[in-house]
Amino acid sequence: MSKDYYKILGVSNGASQDEIKKSFRRLAHEHHPDKGGDQQKFKDINEAYQILGDVEKRKTFDQFGSAAFEQGGMGAGGFGGFGGFSAGGGSAYGGDPSGFNINMEDMGDLGDVLGGMFGFGGRRGGREARGQDIQVDVNLAFKEAVFGVEKEIKLYKNDSCTECDGSGGTKGSKMKECSACHGKGSVTKTQRTIFGSVQVQHPCVDCRGQGGVPEQPCSRCKGFGIEKRQKEIRVAIPAGISEGESIRVTGEGEHPGRGAKPGDLFLRIHVSSHPTFTREAGDIRSIVDIPYSTTMLGGNVDVETVDGPVTLKIPEGTQTGTIFKLRGKGVPFLRSHGRGDHYVTVQAKVKTKLSREERSLLEKIRDAGL
Repeated sequence: MSKDYYKILGVSNGASQDEIKKSFRRLAHEHHPDKGGDQQKFKDINEAYQILGDVEKRKTFDQFGSAAFEQGGMGAGGFGGFGGFSAGGGSAYGGDPSGFNINMEDMGDLGDVLGGMFGFGGRRGGREARGQDIQVDVNLAFKEAVFGVEKEIKLYKNDSCTECDGSGGTKGSKMKECSACHGKGSVTKTQRTIFGSVQVQHPCVDCRGQGGVPEQPCSRCKGFGIEKRQKEIRVAIPAGISEGESIRVTGEGEHPGRGAKPGDLFLRIHVSSHPTFTREAGDIRSIVDIPYSTTMLGGNVDVETVDGPVTLKIPEGTQTGTIFKLRGKGVPFLRSHGRGDHYVTVQAKVKTKLSREERSLLEKIRDAGL
């Protein structure tokens, strides 16, 4: 039965090679069996990409359809039934016909997907061993977020051994060849997959891919290069940081041990509310009550800002709800120079209880039509 590879990948006949690649990668990750996907659908997706992902094979498919690849071509199961990959670049049909060895350089994008499924690195090579990242919540006062602050962060985590500085060996100890991988740093293992037996290379567990181990392991960490301990670090929180933002501190995450790099520390910021100020991006807003007489006659009032009190001049006849801008009195911009502004809303303060004299004066003002 003829197969429509475009339909399988969910792209049009005129799709670009980049569109085909993106669709393949998305569908392969979505449907691979390790994530509960359908095994046959996953095979069909891979088969379709092996044709449409190759410009010359795509031209043949456009002209003759999938029949051109079913007899003596790709094979009904796709990829020649997975029996024809070379063992590290050797004979195309050598080795055990029930499985195959992978030359990842020849697999292209399919190698990347298979690498993610079965734990090998794909054409980009195995990833360097790296420790886990750590996330810590950091609470800041309103003004600490505005102007920045230095915080002391306490962590209890796996860190490099203080005795051997993470080397795993005693001071002055030399490295010897790893007996598990014979100095190669990797070992070849056979894995059974939905496609048959696959031989892949893994980093050596004993030497962590280094090819060597210390002749005399560190007595404190037993050669692992790590120890669990409390560590205190001081981190500068930049001025203008906002609620929910994160700060990345490189290399302060969990340390995985000898021959590997630590993860990173992420500080998630939480900013407390302020009784007077509210923040909108780089601007600050506040409301100030002023005497009714000041709205009518004008005058000066003291206004509190994050920099301290400033004097605000109120013109005669100011209406309640009028907004005044204090330029440059807002929040420093996190990723550029300068500061936002402070917007002050003034409102007339109305007394709830009046003295006899005050009432008499207001009645005269009312009678005058003011």
